[in-house]
Amino acid sequence: MTQPVKFTDETFRDGQQSIIATRMRTEDMKAIASEMDKVGFYCSEVAGGATFDVAIRYLNEDPWERIRILRELMPNTKLQMHFRGQNLVGYRQYPDDVVNSFVHHASKQGIDIFRMFDALDDERNLKTCIKAVKECGKEVQIQLQYSLTGLKLGGPIYNIDYYVNKAKIVEKMGADSISIADTCGMPSPDDAYNLIKALKKAIKIPVGLHAHNNSGMASMAYLKAIEAGVDIIDTASGPFAVRSSFPATETMAFALKGTSRDPGFDISQLVKISDHLEGVAQKYKEFMPEKISPIDINALVSQVPGGMLTNLLFQLKQLKAEDKYEEVCKEVPRVRSELGYPPLATPASQMIVAQSVQNVLLGGRYKMVSRQIKDYVYGLYGKPPYPIDPDVQKMILKNYEKGDTPITCRPADLLEPELDKAEEATRGIARDMGDILIYAIDPVNGMRFLKQKYGLND
Repeated sequence: MTQPVKFTDETFRDGQQSIIATRMRTEDMKAIASEMDKVGFYCSEVAGGATFDVAIRYLNEDPWERIRILRELMPNTKLQMHFRGQNLVGYRQYPDDVVNSFVHHASKQGIDIFRMFDALDDERNLKTCIKAVKECGKEVQIQLQYSLTGLKLGGPIYNIDYYVNKAKIVEKMGADSISIADTCGMPSPDDAYNLIKALKKAIKIPVGLHAHNNSGMASMAYLKAIEAGVDIIDTASGPFAVRSSFPATETMAFALKGTSRDPGFDISQLVKISDHLEGVAQKYKEFMPEKISPIDINALVSQVPGGMLTNLLFQLKQLKAEDKYEEVCKEVPRVRSELGYPPLATPASQMIVAQSVQNVLLGGRYKMVSRQIKDYVYGLYGKPPYPIDPDVQKMILKNYEKGDTPITCRPADLLEPELDKAEEATRGIARDMGDILIYAIDPVNGMRFLKQKYGLND
């Protein structure tokens, strides 16, 4: 009896986000999308993550239009969107009315699977999202953030019981599948095997593994996860694979040829796609890491996600501080431990890394603290997996206008509705709900983009 592994293709989303800082334009996706549709992927992740922010801020492209185009060109492949629970595709919590409208609109554009996560694995921040997806009759995949406090799975926080308990909770909440989401190559082969084995025994819904290749272990972890019965793995086409991205689709498909888990892909079709994307990748070389080594074993210590590594290097270059890269990477785990060991997933990863950069460049730890970090420590992003260092908490919340005692409720319960305000602010400019949501997610850059889109600049 065969049980083919299902492949989620990440080329158009997290693959290019990890390799070229999300700069791939829709025109480059259009040129190969029809060929991708012939492969037989379980789904293709085409939206979410940083794609919305980069599209409107740097590419001057409508992220909703990209989904519609790919939906038309890929009729035989499920399209997946990845978003950050109550944070959607932004960097703060949004009220329930915005979340509900966002999911419904994305569904209408052609999204079939909504992959969602919370940066703190606080399931309260997924409740509204799950309800909205179910209303649309689409699939819910919950990502649980793979994280460590040491070099291996275990210890007082991130152990097998932690993930089994979280998986049972989200299964009861309505998840159609779960995915263990590793952002920087942390799962060792034996840890991947043991965790997937335990999850397959504990829950009835399909289990996936999403592992970046920073450390070079991801393909080994995948093979052991497959041995343990994993249902879905995430890969990317060769030119947008490995390094801080994922194992290559071509390699994983070939490794499974002739086995009971063989997905049955036409390898020549994968090669055809890879050859085309090699030329596409050359167009974006300026955004690629300059390091010769294809692996970064320091990722196991800093636990900085793949997409963040690319952006961190780019930002430090702009600040003419690329020589501080290693120092920042060493500061990240220290800040993370002091702030309750959050998994380094967006937006927590950006906040932790940004604070680490400030601690290094400004010559004093917590000499300057961002508004986001203050909000996080106050509880406006949810409950951290571990208590925040009380001395650091006191330092950060000193003179914070909301008080020095963190909240304990679901953060979104404190938010006033915003959709009507966004609709009013974009009256005479926005032409559909997609435009209104672009503004609601990011009013400053969203308004600038909408004016450019419709030729309304002064």
